[in-house]
Amino acid sequence: VKVTDKLSLEYPYGKQCKKRGGMWYTPVSGIWKSVWLEAVPEKHIERLKMTPNLTGVDIEMFGTVSSFEVCVKMPDKTAMKETFEGNKGRIEISKEVIRLWTPDAPYLYEMTVTAGEDKVETYFALRTIEIKNLNGINRVCLNGEPIFLHGVLDQGYFPEGIYLPAEEPEYDRDILRMKELGINLIRKHIKVEPDCFYYACDKIGMLVMQDMVNNGPYSFIKDTALPTVGFKKRSDKTGLSGKRKEIFIKHVEDTIEQVYNFPSVVAYTIFNEGWGQFESDHMYDYVKSLDATRLSDATSGWFAQSKNDFDSEHIYFKAIPVEPKERPMFMSECGGYSMAVEDHYYSKYNVYGYGGSDDSSKLTEDILNLYEVMILPAVPKGMCGCIYTQLSDVEDEINGLYTYDRKVCKVDKEKMLLMAKKLQEAVKC
Repeated sequence: VKVTDKLSLEYPYGKQCKKRGGMWYTPVSGIWKSVWLEAVPEKHIERLKMTPNLTGVDIEMFGTVSSFEVCVKMPDKTAMKETFEGNKGRIEISKEVIRLWTPDAPYLYEMTVTAGEDKVETYFALRTIEIKNLNGINRVCLNGEPIFLHGVLDQGYFPEGIYLPAEEPEYDRDILRMKELGINLIRKHIKVEPDCFYYACDKIGMLVMQDMVNNGPYSFIKDTALPTVGFKKRSDKTGLSGKRKEIFIKHVEDTIEQVYNFPSVVAYTIFNEGWGQFESDHMYDYVKSLDATRLSDATSGWFAQSKNDFDSEHIYFKAIPVEPKERPMFMSECGGYSMAVEDHYYSKYNVYGYGGSDDSSKLTEDILNLYEVMILPAVPKGMCGCIYTQLSDVEDEINGLYTYDRKVCKVDKEKMLLMAKKLQEAVKC
């Protein structure tokens, strides 16, 4: 197989740019995810679709067989076996052995599915994500309980392999680094990862907001500069058309199919800052038709239309008081404060970020001030989450909580943990 990526704007391209710099990064070319051939019986399981709630899981099997058997390993080491005719079934878990999935206790039920001569080993988790009205405030709730989505933007770039780390366990280490700071959600920013990333989030306990990857042209003036200074209204009745539109919709379908079974994935971003945006109300409905079990941010940042699960805002360069409205307010991007660390930057003479700090103490102070002024006071009124930019430096960008090589944490871990605790306490008021 021979593959060349010409970085056509017809296809989803994310942060790749032929001339990297600033918030644009080195492009990749060819096949960067694992590809394999697998021998299967003539009658085999093609894929599974698992939809959990708090008492069990619905299973849909796609394949060339007419029945299947499921064996689930229970927390008490016993096994539950069920045989289903057709391609659908449901496993109900008895109250005595129900273990819900949360970031603090990410319990996974091991399961084997057998159909004829074919056998698949997999897992599921019991969890729900929804918006509930609690005491007159619309709250994001995990398993029925309010939770603050204390998140960080993650571009998914690494110095060793651009789109991939040098070794798979680096995904685990990135997740653990964020948990040490009190972060409970990663917003995977306009990139879809290999399955091993989502598995790491499932087993370690990290919520994921999955972005769809934009295609179409980008305009700094129209899509970034003007909205940043307040021009955040724009109709999206026109936008992508023809082939570009078809490609984006197919990408949305493929992305949802890929991540559907991972319990850590609790939300989607459809359009980010207007890039390639078209008919977002229609796309919101379409995404819900594909997956009604998760939340959707139809227009992250600006150019909001009528339909969204959030009031989604991006605020950079300042920390200002904000007032939530009827929908849960989601600060889906903010911060981005920069700090270069000697011997740990990618580009010494061409750096990019917002603001600037000379040392860890000042950077931590600036970040905590952002939370104290803009986020924490709004949580009792309906602020449901905040995405800080970002997990690590990326090439010229020096606005990460960690350096690009992940060797230096730039912030005070104890102070960040204390803020995380305050945010979770505030959402329960």
